[in-house]
Amino acid sequence: MSTDVAVRATQAKPRRSTRARREAWQGWAFASPTALFVVFVFVLPLLLVFRMSASDWPLLAGDQGWNMPTDYAQAVAHRLFWPSIGFTVEYTVITTILLLLIGLGLAMLVQESTRWKSILRTSFLVPSALGLASASLLFYVLYSPYAGPFASLMKAWGFDFLGTPQCALWSTVFLVVWRYAGFYMLLMLVGLQGIPDEVYEAARIDGSSRWQTFRHITIPLLRPTLALTTIMCVTGSLLAFEQFYILTKGGPDNSTMTVVQLIYLVAFQGQNNLGIAAALSVIILAALIVINIFQLRAFRRPDES
Repeated sequence: MSTDVAVRATQAKPRRSTRARREAWQGWAFASPTALFVVFVFVLPLLLVFRMSASDWPLLAGDQGWNMPTDYAQAVAHRLFWPSIGFTVEYTVITTILLLLIGLGLAMLVQESTRWKSILRTSFLVPSALGLASASLLFYVLYSPYAGPFASLMKAWGFDFLGTPQCALWSTVFLVVWRYAGFYMLLMLVGLQGIPDEVYEAARIDGSSRWQTFRHITIPLLRPTLALTTIMCVTGSLLAFEQFYILTKGGPDNSTMTVVQLIYLVAFQGQNNLGIAAALSVIILAALIVINIFQLRAFRRPDES
């Protein structure tokens, strides 16, 4: 009897092994298109950027010899490097705070069961359907002192939305908040709806005020959503390009020059040197990795290792 059991067990092992190999090959077959897409669209271009950042790589044909770390030294020594870093950080801080606060406020507003809930959600979300470049062109016309709807008032008061550094910054921030507030409202709303009603009911029974409920229940349970939205907002703000390129082109007097604009300037408009531009890209990539790691650690719960 034991001999028959051993024989059946021996015959079952090759079958299981064959089935496991077949399932593994099927898994690789299903994953290979995505893997190839990632390799050709992300990995290979990233390796090329590293290669360019370590060599003399002009925009047009020329010598492409290794010059590590000359490109990085020239990138950091560029006259607009630190001003662009400072402006990008300032813009990121302002935009992130406003988008998170307004997005959470709108989400809490439309979460309530009122007859205007659907209309409000749609109204807040409609600007998100417009592309950032299209929205920037729209606001460029609105801010125009010649053809915009406020042109006569701007001439009478001597005001220019894009004429001074601070006005240009806040005019662009207003555009970005108008464009993305509804999107972040939607993310926040999903997070709020994931909080069980029983938790709020227990808080009301215990006599908690609205502020206590918001501070001790809503914010802690909304931590994963806040982490996601913060990372998305910070990353998007640090990589800002379209809105400033269309509205201000880095002006006035390079006061609204972002880091990505500086990369474009160095690569195609200034020195025409892709090596220095690639070095700037690698520096930004390293900074983004460090910042995202810090954000993930900051939003980690105390009980998480």
